[in-house]
Amino acid sequence: MKQSKIGAWIAFAVGTIYFLVPLIATFEFSLRMKRGEYSFEAYRVVLTDPNFQASFSYSAALALATIVVSTLLVVPTAYWIRLKLPKLRPFVEFVTLLPLVIPAIVIVFGYLRMYNSSSFLPFTSSARATDVLLTFGYVTLALPYFYRAVDTGLGAVDVRTLTEAAESLGASWGTILFNVILPNVRSAVLSGAFLTFAIVIGEFTMASLLNRPAFGPYLQLVGANRAYEPSALAIIAFFVTWACMGLLQIFGQGRRGSSPATR
Repeated sequence: MKQSKIGAWIAFAVGTIYFLVPLIATFEFSLRMKRGEYSFEAYRVVLTDPNFQASFSYSAALALATIVVSTLLVVPTAYWIRLKLPKLRPFVEFVTLLPLVIPAIVIVFGYLRMYNSSSFLPFTSSARATDVLLTFGYVTLALPYFYRAVDTGLGAVDVRTLTEAAESLGASWGTILFNVILPNVRSAVLSGAFLTFAIVIGEFTMASLLNRPAFGPYLQLVGANRAYEPSALAIIAFFVTWACMGLLQIFGQGRRGSSPATR
């Protein structure tokens, strides 16, 4: 028992050093913008840059839209498959894993080929239509993570019993889905939402080739032309990610006992 505890602490220490040392070095380098002294000048330059504010706001808005579309697509699909079509689960899981196999650059070139201005659905003919196309692309990229999270959440509850109980009380399918099933998989949906947000904020390929002012292309542009600002951006992105994780924990535990299944 003592040897196993020592081994666990050694593994924890090695993992902590592996992650913290590069982070500390990056933070220390970001403070050297003013020669001969430590300062937060790089952070001031980044945070006051209109391009940073515009690109981050744009990607955050697309991330929220992607989360909404993914929720409306994945939750009913995963619920229906578990309830009525369990034999299709392997096929659906295979389909949802395809974005991990097909590179994003292949997907976006397919979009450009299929939805150009001369096609039947000219999604690239205007900025708003391209935003819609990019949102759908992000839904595709996030599908493996979002579907797995929701499917795991549904596996932790008795979907059939909840559905039969709600039907016996006269609930419609919409009421069952949004008032019974969704509250019971809220933590799973939030997990998928967090992963989706992280994917959208850092995505570069699709946004760049569709010529949209997203945060990923902005990071690449700053990293190619400046020295200290990329380190500051890396630290800011790190804290934004951890802030999202904290919000996930807060909202995931907030009203755990108040869902219809536990009343």
